Amino acid sequence: MCHAPGIRVDTVAPAHNAAMNPSPLPARASVLAFDVFGTVVDWHGSIAREVQALRPGVNGAAFALAWRAGYRPAMARVMSGELGWTRIDELHRLILDGILPQFGLADMNEADRQHLNRAWHRLDPWPDVVAGLTRLKSRHTICTLSNGNIGLLTHMAKRAGLPWDCVLSAEVFRAYKPDPATYLGVARVFDLAPGEVMLVAAHQDDLAAARACGLQTAYIERPAEFGAAQPKDVSPDPANTWHATDLLALADQLGC
Repeated sequence: MCHAPGIRVDTVAPAHNAAMNPSPLPARASVLAFDVFGTVVDWHGSIAREVQALRPGVNGAAFALAWRAGYRPAMARVMSGELGWTRIDELHRLILDGILPQFGLADMNEADRQHLNRAWHRLDPWPDVVAGLTRLKSRHTICTLSNGNIGLLTHMAKRAGLPWDCVLSAEVFRAYKPDPATYLGVARVFDLAPGEVMLVAAHQDDLAAARACGLQTAYIERPAEFGAAQPKDVSPDPANTWHATDLLALADQLGC
């Protein structure tokens, strides 16, 4: 169990969806904290588009998967202490420089590398996101809880019209998810018990770590996160408080 001094760990009710009996309902979460990459924005389609615009002959889908595959190992180097605290922008660049030769792009100049690395600031939202967030914002405080750095998340929100009330990042807590400091940090920022915060994510491991810290959880189906050719298993996990096909469906379930 995840604990922090002075913060109460609440329990939450079983999962609900449109096909399930919604009673008894869990207490309303004051704050909805959103995972971003994959949950709110389509990183795979966006990165594929960006690299193909820069180098039309490259397999953009494969490039996007290779770049993303380096994400967890790079964060593990920070969490193990091998690297000092390093923002995702810098980790993305380390991964990028490592994979360019695999795709015949070792000759890419510095300006193009910088431009491509900032593609993560320009990720497109899923079609339901802006309307869904706007509805959810009407009854809840909505914020990010992403491993992306603050500048990246702010630029992304500005470009995509994401109506966050607050941008929270691993950079704020100097810890990457699934470190408990990230989930409990949201509760601390808003002076809430963990059970008054809900993590909204398309990744069951992220949600499981949040639940271990006492947060409510909502799973969002994103079957095409890794591209249409690699559909993702989006089966419900009854441990989650809610399960929804997208953010509009979650807004329906939460009465927004």
